[in-house]
Amino acid sequence: MTTHQPQRATLEVHQPTPIPTPPPAPMVPMQVGQIPAVASIVLPDGRVVTGYAIEPTKPEPVTAKPLVSRTAVNVALGGVGFLAVSGGLLLLTTFIAALAALIQQLIILAAVVFGGFIAVQVLGASRGGTTVNIRKAVFKRNHFHG
Repeated sequence: MTTHQPQRATLEVHQPTPIPTPPPAPMVPMQVGQIPAVASIVLPDGRVVTGYAIEPTKPEPVTAKPLVSRTAVNVALGGVGFLAVSGGLLLLTTFIAALAALIQQLIILAAVVFGGFIAVQVLGASRGGTTVNIRKAVFKRNHFHG
């Protein structure tokens, strides 16, 4: 019979790291006229709170709202800009269509001129060109007899 002994956990000891104290803040000399006044308030339970008096914040003046909102003006200007661009796009598509028609007509013209040149060369060869007479030739046993 085997006996099991419980294993003991190893303890790790961590030493705390001391926090360094920060250097004291530098003192800024102030002139006598610029030192704010110190106020003390006595609370109902008898405690006294002392501190610098703070000037109350002044609310910003209320600006009058315009009759027409900025969003409405921006939407209207966007519509006017879209109409201006649409007219330009219409002119652009018309120009592209006209340019395509011009290129097509130039290709057809080149085909007609080039085809006419070829026709003149082929059909005009019988008028004063070199005449070739073809006779019957007999081939017997790989020898030409003309």
